[in-house]
Amino acid sequence: MSSEDTHDQRELAYDGLNRRNILLAGSTLAAASALSSSLSSAQQAGASGAYSNSAITMQPPSKEVPASQQERVLAAKIARAMLSGPREITKDATVAEMGVDGNLIVLRQGTNDWVCFPGDENEIGNVPMCADPMGLQWMMDVRAKKPKPTNTAPGLIYMLCGATQHSNTDPFDRTSPAIPIGPHWMIIWPYDAKRCGLPNTVRDSGAWVMFDGTPYAYLHICGTPWVGNEYEPGQVPIWTMRYGKPSET
Repeated sequence: MSSEDTHDQRELAYDGLNRRNILLAGSTLAAASALSSSLSSAQQAGASGAYSNSAITMQPPSKEVPASQQERVLAAKIARAMLSGPREITKDATVAEMGVDGNLIVLRQGTNDWVCFPGDENEIGNVPMCADPMGLQWMMDVRAKKPKPTNTAPGLIYMLCGATQHSNTDPFDRTSPAIPIGPHWMIIWPYDAKRCGLPNTVRDSGAWVMFDGTPYAYLHICGTPWVGNEYEPGQVPIWTMRYGKPSET
């Protein structure tokens, strides 16, 4: 094969890559434009990140975009709420918002005992979440700034879109700068970090005790319950490599 033929083949390959890149960029731009057309600029404003409107409220391809502005807002809120927890729970959960009077405003009535919230990306601490009855009771208590929570059994709260909050130590802090928190889920019961041998500082993986030393302490578990590989009978362990000092071997 001559050098001229080789050069021609490289040119063809380069042109093919360029065409694919243009098509990819075009499809990405089209998807972004579709989202922009379904939400006003005011709705798109707010925090960037896993739980922003632009990240989690795009409608499924098979679903028509609602006609009215009010319907589009409602669809976006329900989408945000449903992505906050496991699909098996959120698909049948009630979707609600918290009114200024502290009462729930139901956006979609569910058939199980979970309540999911869309949150508001422009307000620190008001994040997409899904709570069972005991978790919801705890949440209402902390919102009302009661001296201690009144849930009589452990509760569960999912925040699988991530979150922001004001403090890791004071459940009633409403003024400190935002602390970014990754996707996580919470076991709502008064854990004690020292007694349980757990950390009480913000982490990006593992678990820690949030609000340690207060009546509102609970176990904060990073990630989702499905992180890792599932074991099947007959499989053998395969240990992954890591780097370390020679003294560790």
